[in-house]
Amino acid sequence: MAIDLDILNANQRAAVEWTGGPLLVLAGPGSGKTMVITMRVAKLIEETPNQRFKILGLTFTNNAAAEMRSRVEVMVPEARERTSLSTFHAFCANILRQHGSHLGLSPDFVILNQQADREAVLIDAIRQIRSEGADAEESDIRILPLIDRLMVHDIPEDQVEDHFQDKALGWKVARLYETYKQLLISRNQVDFPSLLNGVVKLLHDKPRIAKHIRIVYKHVCVDEFHDTNFAQYRVIQAIMGDRPHDLFVVADDDQIIYQWNGASPERLRQLEEDYKMNVIQLPANYRCPPSVIELANKLIKYNIDRSPGKQALVAVKNATSGDEIRLHNFPDFKNEIEWVANDIAAKSPGERSNCAVLARTKKLLDSTMVALNQHNIPASLSTRKDEFSSAPFRWLHAILRLANTRADREQLRRLCKAFYELEGIHLEVQEIVAKASVQGGDYLQSWFILALEKEELDECTQSFLISAKKQIAERLDFLEFIKSSINWFESLNQQLVGTQQGGDGFVDYDEEKETWQRLQHDVINQYGIEEITLSILLQEFDLSPKTRPSPAGAVRCLTIHGAKGMEFEHVYLIGLAEEQLPSFQSIKKGADSRELQEERRNCFVAITRTIATLTMTYADKYFGWRKKPSRFLKEMELIN
Repeated sequence: MAIDLDILNANQRAAVEWTGGPLLVLAGPGSGKTMVITMRVAKLIEETPNQRFKILGLTFTNNAAAEMRSRVEVMVPEARERTSLSTFHAFCANILRQHGSHLGLSPDFVILNQQADREAVLIDAIRQIRSEGADAEESDIRILPLIDRLMVHDIPEDQVEDHFQDKALGWKVARLYETYKQLLISRNQVDFPSLLNGVVKLLHDKPRIAKHIRIVYKHVCVDEFHDTNFAQYRVIQAIMGDRPHDLFVVADDDQIIYQWNGASPERLRQLEEDYKMNVIQLPANYRCPPSVIELANKLIKYNIDRSPGKQALVAVKNATSGDEIRLHNFPDFKNEIEWVANDIAAKSPGERSNCAVLARTKKLLDSTMVALNQHNIPASLSTRKDEFSSAPFRWLHAILRLANTRADREQLRRLCKAFYELEGIHLEVQEIVAKASVQGGDYLQSWFILALEKEELDECTQSFLISAKKQIAERLDFLEFIKSSINWFESLNQQLVGTQQGGDGFVDYDEEKETWQRLQHDVINQYGIEEITLSILLQEFDLSPKTRPSPAGAVRCLTIHGAKGMEFEHVYLIGLAEEQLPSFQSIKKGADSRELQEERRNCFVAITRTIATLTMTYADKYFGWRKKPSRFLKEMELIN
């Protein structure tokens, strides 16, 4: 498929063809920003067929990165060799796999994506500083969010105390911050904040590596820049160095809804100041009906923290005489969600699958799910899932991690626990560790040896383990091992069907099998079958949510944050009451506070998800408490 620039409007085309230095594209919702950034990448490749440099594209979610890769490869089939299109964390992980030895990391480092694993490291840090005479208790794990904020803002260890009025607390946090980071390195582990900080430190301390990366990645394109926190911005700065000419950024300050993660309108101002960005705006909205665009413009103009000269959205669709916008008020929340469920039930099954119910909080959606289920309406509530929950895939994930890091006691513990749930056979962690001490410290080999000694093994499992030991413990043929493991799971599952045991360990097995195979396919597609290693596979799994895609035909129930970047034919926005949207905490901060402005952006994001109709609802009472209508309804001139 050729690159057809004629499908672009004038502003979109100007952005794609831009050659005049660093460019900021202010792209409103539904403005075709993904098409613009992917065409930009494809055009740069097409215009330089004999060049060897790569184009770096950074975004925030695996889905967004996969869509970018897919679109670019359709336009330019050879794109895989000339691009690196990934999330910030995946890019940083790949850099550290190549060069992390300068920070004390080996290429098989483990990414801690579970809060419990990070808390375990912090508890060890607490015990360490306590042994050195510090006044610290295990209850100090509550300090972990403080450590996260320090890492997100890239605060050096020797400056931590300056950020605390309570000097005793500041000293303790500084010691824990330093010790926590040291323990991660000593254990060959990283967490999400240290992935970013590690790359910034690496490129700052090792200018030759930084120079090499800048030669390889001549052009840098950043999507959803408005979501960046300070650490991610430092990564961009470290990559760019003193050559801002080749920076291409897409952002929208009206969609900043991640301030809790360090995003800020200040970041865009800092970008423009640091790099003297040229600006092209994309105000044309191809998604929403004109009546919805009118509401969005009325609402967002109340925010004072916006880019100077920000243009209002312009509807591309023609106006219709239909009921694109509806607003309903109810005595209480129960009546509100009951009406929503009845309204969706009245639609055909085909229409229902194009409906989404959005709310500021999951609490409102939980009740909505109950109402929809009572009407026998298929519905799904999207919540992030970071780990597999079924015994088969916990076992598989743990054994692959142990194959990658042969002396990881925590993965050994998880492996033994999952194996017991699958087979009812108990293997002692301490016995395996003792065995490994005379086997070169290899927990995986020792686990297989002791497992195969168990007389309770049936013939099927014994045959599988003999083969698996060769595949994963000896040859590290992990893709073939995964295939064999899933075949073993299928056999176990069939054996358990109809038995008294009932296959409790196989709850969620089918959906997690689908999720595992989808993630594995995506990783192989991204890196190529010849380039993928076990470390890369585990890295991408650790960076990816294990959430199952919404079932076909189901009504989607999402928080506004979860709906960002999506679009639906019919949007129901519930809970448009004071202390719901906007939230109680934002109201306390004041009418012009950054918190209340972000709540207004939440509402702006929510209403601009719709393609056809927007239904807004609010109640006089929520969970027994009376509430006033949301001020945002007044700002949109829907109520007096």
